Amino acid sequence: MVEPRVLVAQHDPRLASFLDRALATAGYRVERTADAVQALEAFEREAPDLVLLDPALPGFSGLELARALRARTDAPIVLLSARDTVEERVAGLDAGADDYLSIPFAIPELLARLRAVRRGRALASASANARARQGNLTYADLTLDLDTREVFRGERRLELRNKAFELLTYFMRHPERVLSRRELLEDVWGYDFLGDSNVIEVTVSSIRQALEQGGEQRLIHTVRPIGYILNDRNSL
Repeated sequence: MVEPRVLVAQHDPRLASFLDRALATAGYRVERTADAVQALEAFEREAPDLVLLDPALPGFSGLELARALRARTDAPIVLLSARDTVEERVAGLDAGADDYLSIPFAIPELLARLRAVRRGRALASASANARARQGNLTYADLTLDLDTREVFRGERRLELRNKAFELLTYFMRHPERVLSRRELLEDVWGYDFLGDSNVIEVTVSSIRQALEQGGEQRLIHTVRPIGYILNDRNSL
């Protein structure tokens, strides 16, 4: 069995060493770098199967690195950061990351996240290669093209990538139904445990910013304490 290759771009040597040991024990082949320039060079050299990225890397912005890597590859990118604000998480997801895990974290959760993002990428790739044109999903003034991965609200084109696109797709496949956080984590992220469910709130926040940027009414509503619903009624 081929060991999956993971690039760990982490400026903290103690955390990098800890990740190296934990990932090697879990069956990964690890390449470590300490700054963004080294990480980009290592990526070009090693072509890893996934990337663990520190947003605060020296050299140049870790988020700039995430954008550069996403332009080169579909390999999953997971951000590991001690800065745990919603703004930081949204910026990371918008930069092309598939997931965002705050420090400190438990190794079992990290490994579950890595399995989930790798499984999600593999399924997306297999589906893209195997199926014919899927067409569009529409709801209210939203149009989502499943083939080009473009989203429009009316005539305005939205910039939604990775998990934000996948989550909106899930909402549009299940309109006007309350979707629980557990359901979203299991079906969109592939987690088999709740873990840090804040990733849902962050991704929903990112989608809302895109949907409402032109002053349009809210379509994704919070239903406390259960989850969310896609509905064009203002009374929710």
